[in-house]
Amino acid sequence: MFSFAWPWFALLLPLPWVIRRWSASRGVKTTEQQTSVLLHPGVASLQNAFVALAPVSGLASLVQSLLLGVLWASLVLAMMRPQWLEEHTQVVSPGYDLMLAVDASRSMEALDFTVDGRRVNRMAVVKGVVGRFIEQRRGDRIGLIIFGDNAYLQSPLTLDGNAVRTMLESAVPRMAGDATAIGDSIGLAVKKLRERPEGSRILILLTDGENTAGSLPPIEAARLAGNYDIRIYTIGVGSMGKVPFMEGGRLVMADMQIDEDLLRDMAQATGGAYFRATDTQALEEIYRRIDALEKTEAETRSTMIPRPLFRWPLGMGLLVLLLLAAVSVRRGTAVLP
Repeated sequence: MFSFAWPWFALLLPLPWVIRRWSASRGVKTTEQQTSVLLHPGVASLQNAFVALAPVSGLASLVQSLLLGVLWASLVLAMMRPQWLEEHTQVVSPGYDLMLAVDASRSMEALDFTVDGRRVNRMAVVKGVVGRFIEQRRGDRIGLIIFGDNAYLQSPLTLDGNAVRTMLESAVPRMAGDATAIGDSIGLAVKKLRERPEGSRILILLTDGENTAGSLPPIEAARLAGNYDIRIYTIGVGSMGKVPFMEGGRLVMADMQIDEDLLRDMAQATGGAYFRATDTQALEEIYRRIDALEKTEAETRSTMIPRPLFRWPLGMGLLVLLLLAAVSVRRGTAVLP
């Protein structure tokens, strides 16, 4: 679709005619009728370099006036910014907005899981389970938060699940500090999810301990999430009691606890649920819970993208200007010294 971005510049089209009429009504002499006196120490040299301009009349006058008119019209058209509008339609498929908040504190180094007969730490298990979870979420927008002493957004909400999984694979225990700021991670998730459509805002929080850092109390953060219709599914990772750690090249036992009451209260405050991630069944149950929710309706946005066309009238004006110069040289009005 063709249009002008600044159509009001069309008011300038009759400006030369208005100036000519105004000059004629006030008795202003034309260029040919005016007599000018040039004060210059080398007047004689200038007279030898240029010849007098002969009055333009007849067909030459008509051609010159026509070319000047076309030149002015071309410049005005260029200022009006002609453009061709191309319609661009973006379709957003229905899905959920899932924010994953993963604990990366020191306790995620605990070696209380076994895979293929060898000990692995909690972070390795989380990467495997959550990685499979991401693969199942085709069409959903997924984001990733890593938290320890503070909460950090690793990936905003995106349809590129492979990118989120890559960011998760690069996470290591203690990369965000030794402590556990559960409340701050929820607060950051609320900030990123609150602008998304209602009914599809979900936070899945995986942690293996208690809230030991942060400025926002977890239960208050959960109530804030509930105010924005964000469901929180909390997952307690690992065992409680004495768990093995690798310290200084040797295996030691440390006492670990999971604040299950807090995780359960946060989930219930938002209409979610709490699970213990001792195996993949916890994630499978979350799949079922999420699939039962109402998906976000598909969104269609149409945008008109302008393609500028001012180069065409501007090029025409330059061509006319060259023709005027050629006509002047041919009539002898411009003579090189």
